[in-house]
Amino acid sequence: MKVELLKHILFIDIETASCVSDYNMLSEGMQEQWIRKTKFLKAKNGEDTSPSVLFEDRAGIFSEFAKVVCIGLGCLTEKDGEWKMVMKALSGDDEHELLVNFCEALSKFNSQFRDLKFCGHNIKEFDLPFLCRRMIIHGMQLPQCMQLHGKKPWEVPHLDTLELWRFGDYKHYTSLALLAEVLGIPSPKDDIDGSMVSEVYWKEKNLQRINRYCLQDVLTTAKVFLRLKGITQIQPEPQIID
Repeated sequence: MKVELLKHILFIDIETASCVSDYNMLSEGMQEQWIRKTKFLKAKNGEDTSPSVLFEDRAGIFSEFAKVVCIGLGCLTEKDGEWKMVMKALSGDDEHELLVNFCEALSKFNSQFRDLKFCGHNIKEFDLPFLCRRMIIHGMQLPQCMQLHGKKPWEVPHLDTLELWRFGDYKHYTSLALLAEVLGIPSPKDDIDGSMVSEVYWKEKNLQRINRYCLQDVLTTAKVFLRLKGITQIQPEPQIID
């Protein structure tokens, strides 16, 4: 990959939380649907498999029962030979407003780089499909660069660090944290992980904490991508904008 083309990549990571704080707050119809879903799920501790416990533990990863609470974005910029990773976290309690803000930010980036490519860890199976489904639920029009219906897997232009690391082997999942560790890429250690986002969101009401965690993943993803592409001469400094 030509170094200049790195500027066309929009690095992305999303954080999600259950759509309501408690299973009992779901509508009767959604409770019934969740009970059906739980037949295929197990609680983290392997003991209590009641719908309410499973909802607290697992609902955050299912787009039908969860919402986006933070979208981390980042892009590589260069000036006088110095590269920076410019990042911004979009977050909020109103998911529709958050998704509108994301589409506006995406439109601005796309107007500058018509051939933009998303890059993230497992974005082809999680982040991008999740965003698309939530937009449809809110009755929104998908941005052109996210309209992938009918495209074959090899026609999808987005860059997925999990896919790059697999080298065609789809037997198992490798987390971003493990991949960074094995590649010797230092990444900030945070006190939360993805499985704790719902709890931090609903119980602590702490979006700033979620924002920090999300942007750390965006930066780590960029570093992992550069390493996987053999681009060792670029060590971008992070720059967070409000």
